[in-house]
Amino acid sequence: MSNPLSSDKFFLEKTPERQKVALRRHNIKAVILFTTSAGYGMFIFLILKISLHGNQGMAMLMLYIGGLIGGFGFLLLKRVYITANHSRKIMTEMLEKSTEARAITNPEGETIYTNLCFSKLTGDTEHPSLVSFTKLFENPRQTEKSLNDLRLQATPADSATAELSTRRNDDQLWFRITCQHIIDCPGFVHWRFDDISSSYQMEIVLREEREKLREFTDNAPFGFFSVGDNGKFEFANDKFLHLFGTNTHALIGKLFLHDFLVTPPENAKPYDCFENGGFHQQGELLVKDINGRPFKASVTHTLTLSEGKLTSCSVICDLTAEQNMQQALRESQARFQRLFEEAPVGICMLNANGIVSDANQTLASILHLPIGVINGKPLINYVNKEAHKRVEEWMQVLSKGDTTEHLIEVPLKGEKDVVTQIYARKFSSSNNFVLHFIDLTEQKNLEKQFAQSQKMQAVGQLAGGIAHDFNNLLTAMIGFCDLLLLRHKPGDHSFADIMQIKQNANRAANLVRQLLAFSRQQTLQPRVLDLTDVLTELSHLLRRLIGANIVLQMSHGSELWLVKADQGQMEQVLINLVVNARDAMPQGGKLLISTGHRNIKTGKKLASGEILPPGKWVSIIVEDTGTGIDSEVIPRIFEPFFSTKEIGAGTGLGLATAHGIIHQTGGYIDIKTVVGKGTIFTLYMPRHKEAVGEGIAIADEKQDAKDLTGSSKILLVEDEDAVRIFSTRALGNKGYHVVDAPSGKVALRFLEEKKIDPEVLITDVMMPEMDGTMLAKIVREKYPKIKIIFISGYAEDRFKEHLGNNVYFLPKPFTLKQLAMKVKDVLEDKGEESIPDLNRKSE
Repeated sequence: MSNPLSSDKFFLEKTPERQKVALRRHNIKAVILFTTSAGYGMFIFLILKISLHGNQGMAMLMLYIGGLIGGFGFLLLKRVYITANHSRKIMTEMLEKSTEARAITNPEGETIYTNLCFSKLTGDTEHPSLVSFTKLFENPRQTEKSLNDLRLQATPADSATAELSTRRNDDQLWFRITCQHIIDCPGFVHWRFDDISSSYQMEIVLREEREKLREFTDNAPFGFFSVGDNGKFEFANDKFLHLFGTNTHALIGKLFLHDFLVTPPENAKPYDCFENGGFHQQGELLVKDINGRPFKASVTHTLTLSEGKLTSCSVICDLTAEQNMQQALRESQARFQRLFEEAPVGICMLNANGIVSDANQTLASILHLPIGVINGKPLINYVNKEAHKRVEEWMQVLSKGDTTEHLIEVPLKGEKDVVTQIYARKFSSSNNFVLHFIDLTEQKNLEKQFAQSQKMQAVGQLAGGIAHDFNNLLTAMIGFCDLLLLRHKPGDHSFADIMQIKQNANRAANLVRQLLAFSRQQTLQPRVLDLTDVLTELSHLLRRLIGANIVLQMSHGSELWLVKADQGQMEQVLINLVVNARDAMPQGGKLLISTGHRNIKTGKKLASGEILPPGKWVSIIVEDTGTGIDSEVIPRIFEPFFSTKEIGAGTGLGLATAHGIIHQTGGYIDIKTVVGKGTIFTLYMPRHKEAVGEGIAIADEKQDAKDLTGSSKILLVEDEDAVRIFSTRALGNKGYHVVDAPSGKVALRFLEEKKIDPEVLITDVMMPEMDGTMLAKIVREKYPKIKIIFISGYAEDRFKEHLGNNVYFLPKPFTLKQLAMKVKDVLEDKGEESIPDLNRKSE
């Protein structure tokens, strides 16, 4: 039987309507075929009848046979028709109801059939064809070529498939095109067009998700791995490989339990990580990398059973960073706690209600209260009443958030009242505050001391200026007295008057020395002293000063260190302290003077607010059992003209002078006192290390009587007329040839004009127009052989940098003998001293 697809042309019609028309045409053709067959039978019957010449039986037989043949042909034709029609209905229903677009082309490439899905796909309901399909693409010719290539690829035995994509309304469409030759119909091709856009998009999404999953696992901060029921690795992400220093290839065949655990559990199964096993295992393990480096890790090991196969889904995390972070956190907390507790400023946490939630030890020390007392109490409880309103307003401003930082100076009350500066900062996440308390008590005291120091400095400058001018007057007074005494011997009635003038001038000189000591500008003649010897020589004078109702005891330290000081000034300090002690014990008492060593390793704060630096010191303690001194007076005890005695009973310069002398010597003075029990003054003198060849000088060293006369030439420069006249006459009386000049410029002119070629230049330091140091510098440059003697009422320290080779100093006031002796010593001095620096500007 032939293939109905090749004979039933109606099957190839394009639409159901045209197929019905084709069916009617087929029925007409069948009727015509049947009529033709019947005619053919009758024709045969006539031929037979004619052939038999009237043999009717035979003719009837032939007719019967022809009818049978025609009926059989009719039935056969009807059966074929019914079968073809049934196949047609099945195939048509199948193709039309198919969800895929289908088409059939003939050998000429014409589209002879398309189903309804194809029309919907192409949007062409009138004349759908493969050409309509190609128009869906941006390049129809290229698509047509692709379809033709696909047709050529297909064989009668195998179909060919291709995938093409296009865009429609910004959507990407994908089609899978199947080309299949129709068997027994050469040249006819069945086309199937599957819209795979959704599945293709799904594949893209799945592929992207798989990539994301892979990227997630590889870039995860944890290691992921999986082992099978044999314990061997089936999967490991990049983090795991990096963590253990291996790669995928090297991981094949390895067991996590035995190859990466430092101590594998004895009874564990190959796929387990922990001793007790189970489907969910979690804990910390000590693992090792491929090089054997051990580290601690957290492992979550979950077993799953799927289709009889046991696999794991495991996560591993290196705890090294976490342990380091925890260690750093602990250290940070400890550091914070240490900073909080050991901070040099007071710190407290304050909540929104103004309650102290936590405080450090420094704040407790500032308030002199235990921390337990401070915590849990309102801050306002520790504020002086006069500052309550100001602090409450300040706290309100802070609580409103108007500012996050603020400073306020507040007096606090605790065991002791203190002045503090509070720095507040509000936490951004809450209404709590952190307060820093800076104790300003010491600063306030220092400010007072600085103001007092400024005042004392001003007084000292005034005293120094007065003393300088007064020394010039005293030098003239004492000098002229000495000149008068040369003419008026003790038997003369004027001798007593001259001596009275001289003695009063000397008393005035002592007063000037006190002023200079207070201003620390007096001229010292320091020598290396043993204080034991000094106190021993002074003890007789001290006993006469204190009287019979006061017991004097002296205690000398063994092998006392040496000091370098002016013995006369040290004696004056001790006398001042002893006289004050005597006045503090009007009813009698006990006075103890002791010496000793003090090795100060750390700075020591003194009652005056000064700090005694570390070092080795020789101490002199003067302790009395007198009335003591009120603690409020202590800060002013060393002020000049300040006295605790009754008006007229003291000058107020005693302790100020002692303080100035000790400081000028490089020492310190301290005081401790208790009202009604007594006072202790402690002098700290720096230890002097004896140089080679240096011996202990005797303070009252008396030189052998020597001849003070001479004939050398001397140039005397002094702007004070009285001093210049006295000095000229005094030296002239000793045989010296003296030329005097009232200023430095005049002296230089005398030298240039050769009015004198002096061996010694005596010059005052402080002079108008040109001072003595500038004059000495010029003389040293032009006349280096001339010896120079500075005379001044100021201290030697003020211009000691100008002293040196052939440059000497004589302090004012001086007597005629002292002047002549200094000149004699300078002329006889042959030693070379260090060359002075005359380029420095004098003070």
